[in-house]
Amino acid sequence: MSQATKRKHVVKEVLGDFVAPTEDQQIVKIVGSRGNNLHEVLTSQGDAFLVSMPTKFRKNIWIKRGDFVIVDPIEEGEKVKAEISSILYKDHVQHLKKQQQWPEGFMEEQPVQDKTNNQQQQQEDRPEKKEEKDSGNSEDDESESEDDESDLFVNTNRCNYQYESEEDDDDSEEEEDK
Repeated sequence: MSQATKRKHVVKEVLGDFVAPTEDQQIVKIVGSRGNNLHEVLTSQGDAFLVSMPTKFRKNIWIKRGDFVIVDPIEEGEKVKAEISSILYKDHVQHLKKQQQWPEGFMEEQPVQDKTNNQQQQQEDRPEKKEEKDSGNSEDDESESEDDESDLFVNTNRCNYQYESEEDDDDSEEEEDK
């Protein structure tokens, strides 16, 4: 089987099949990647251990921190205690929640996208801001929206530098010269 055909079948299996964990399998959350196809996971009870990614998923399916997977336990493993059997995406998680097979430890967590959507809806639903916008001048609204930079993206990977204006330094030099 060619690599492209293999990839097609693996992706179809992962995205198409709605799997449920068996008695010995469990649902865990990916905490981080440790390299060499090993991932650190967290169970719904709070236990952390390493799992390995099987060969069929390597270079075909990508997982990241925060994703959920179903794992098979490895009996002889000391550090690596399980192997990933399937990867759960958003629609798989919703299906398991409807079937009431989702672990209680992961129930209270809400995806980041849902949190941002809820915050946007709460801001839109506030009647106070709507009333203020209706009563004010249109010119004032434009200047307020230009000054409001709270919705701008902040890159957390960059250092924030505090720059002082050089005009103050120039003024003090001129005063010293006089």
